[in-house]
Amino acid sequence: MDPIRVFLVEDDPVWRKGLVDYLNNQPDLTVIGEAGTKEEALERFTPADSDVVLMDINLTENNLDGIETAIAFIQLQPECKIIMLTSLTDEQVIVESFSAGAVNYISKSSFKEIPDAIRAAHAKQSAIHPTAAAALRNEFLRLKNDEYQKLLSPAEKDILQLIHQGQTQTQIEQSLHITKRTIKNHINRILKKMGVKTSKEAAAKASQRKLF
Repeated sequence: MDPIRVFLVEDDPVWRKGLVDYLNNQPDLTVIGEAGTKEEALERFTPADSDVVLMDINLTENNLDGIETAIAFIQLQPECKIIMLTSLTDEQVIVESFSAGAVNYISKSSFKEIPDAIRAAHAKQSAIHPTAAAALRNEFLRLKNDEYQKLLSPAEKDILQLIHQGQTQTQIEQSLHITKRTIKNHINRILKKMGVKTSKEAAAKASQRKLF
């Protein structure tokens, strides 16, 4: 029987290496890929090559971006089996993990349970019924979208829409009749609110969330 292929997403390189070694010592498991950030994960993940994904819930401190990455993975492959790894025990975080489509949630302190959890996930033994998972996921996405709708002001949404359309700051200045300084101030606030590094990334994210 072929080994179960595992893709690991974990930001701590020391913990990641230890977990890779631990899993690769299991006769029926093999780690076929790894990533330390959301960006690396999305770049390196190939659904057809992976049976189960181990996903750290915090890829940057207190950001819960592992949940966003899980959602992105499931959009790529709806049948993707994701196990969330974390040191957090907050009930809301657990609910959000299942809402995002995870099939299990394991504390890093219980790492010895991970191999059996991988086997169970591969055997489609989810910790939550698929129908309930789908309902939770839809509700989570709706709440997240509502959250983003309230996050940005109408002016900020207008700017992002024009950026998404490919307009330069000079063109935006003419379209909205505001100064470049005002535009830059808006963009700086947008980047902080959305937790992204560039205005293009913010515009793409806003488009995906249907904010305009």
